[in-house]
Amino acid sequence: MYLKTLHLRQFRNYQDQKVEFTAPKTILVGNNAQGKSNLLEAVELLATLRSHRLARDRDLIRHGDAIAQINAILERAVGISDLTLTLHRHARRSVAINSETVRRQMDFLGVLNAVEFSSLDLELVRGSPENRRNWLDTLLIQLEPVYTHILQQYNQVLRQRNAFLKKSQESGVRSQESQLSIWDAQLVTVGTRLIIRRDRAIQRLAPIAAAWHASISGGTEVLQIEYAPNVPLAKNHAEEVQQAFFSKIQQRTAAELHRSTTLVGPHRDEVKLSINQTPARQYGSQGQQRTLVLALKLAELQLIEEVINESPLLLLDDVLAELDPFRQNQLLDAIQDRFQTLITTTHLGAFDSHWLKSSQILYVQTGTITNSR
Repeated sequence: MYLKTLHLRQFRNYQDQKVEFTAPKTILVGNNAQGKSNLLEAVELLATLRSHRLARDRDLIRHGDAIAQINAILERAVGISDLTLTLHRHARRSVAINSETVRRQMDFLGVLNAVEFSSLDLELVRGSPENRRNWLDTLLIQLEPVYTHILQQYNQVLRQRNAFLKKSQESGVRSQESQLSIWDAQLVTVGTRLIIRRDRAIQRLAPIAAAWHASISGGTEVLQIEYAPNVPLAKNHAEEVQQAFFSKIQQRTAAELHRSTTLVGPHRDEVKLSINQTPARQYGSQGQQRTLVLALKLAELQLIEEVINESPLLLLDDVLAELDPFRQNQLLDAIQDRFQTLITTTHLGAFDSHWLKSSQILYVQTGTITNSR
C-alpha cells in the first residue's frame, strides 16, 4: 500500500496544496501550528472517516470557506484508487472512489489503511475509559468496515433511549417501562454486535502487543490487555451476551429512570492495561506508559497487516520527541521500509544519517509545503 499523492483544498489551514510522496518515509519539518499535524489528520480521515482530535466537520474547513476536500491517489496490490472526501460546512460529507460517489460510507472504508501515533495517544494509558473505547473502535473500523455502521446504529439507539428516559423523568410518569422495553430490545441487539467484535479484536491484538512489549522492555515486563465489557461476557456467543445484557438492564431500570440515562451497555466498556499484573494507569512510570503505547501501536500495524495482507501506512505525529533515544530506535528499527511512514517533527536531530538519506524531507510553513526551507 503506497500513498502516491495527497491534495488538500480548504482543509484546516491549507488553501490548495498538493504533495507527491517519493520515498517510503516522508519527514515533515516545521515549527508548531504550521500544518504538519493537519496533513496527517487528512490521511487519517481517509482511512477511518474519524479524527483523533474528534473535531466536527465544520472545524476542519478553512475559515471563510463552505467546503473542504481531501483527495488521494493510492496504489495497492489490486490497483490504483482515487479517493475523495468532501466536507461541507452546512451539509453532510460525501465520499467518492475513482470519481464515483459512494452512497454507504462504510464502503469507502478499507481502501486506505493507516495507524496514527501521536503524543495524544499517551492518554490511552492515563486517560479515561472513553479514550480506550475510541482507540478500539478506530482499530475495528479498519479491521471490519461494517463496524462503523453498527457503531452508528448503537449510538443512535442510545441517544433515543436516553431521550425517552429523560422525558419519563420530566413528566413524572413511571409507568412507561413497557415502552422502554422496545428501546431495550434495540439496544441489546446492536450492543451485542459491538461487544462480540470488541472482544474478538482484543483477543487477537493482546498477544501481538505483549510480544512487542516484551521485545521493547527486554523481557523484564509482561503486558496484559483485557477487555472488560460493562455486560458480563462469559462466552463470545450472541445468545448468551444478549441474555446477560437483558438481565443487567432489568436490574438497573429503576436507577436509569431515576438518573435519566442508560447505565448498561458497551458505551461503558473498559479496556484494562496492566504491566506485571499492576494497572498501568495507576502505577506505570512515564517510561513504562510510553513503552506500552508504542507496543499497542506496533501491534495495530501488525494486526491490520495480517488481516488485509498489505502493510498499512504509519502516521507519526511529533511522537519521537515524546520517546527517549532507546524507544525511538526501537520504533525506527521496527519501521525500516516495511511501512510507508509520514513523520512530523520540529527538527531533524532525532534521525540518523541513514534515515535522512532514505527519506523525503518536506518543510511546512503556514499551510505551505515545499522541498526546501
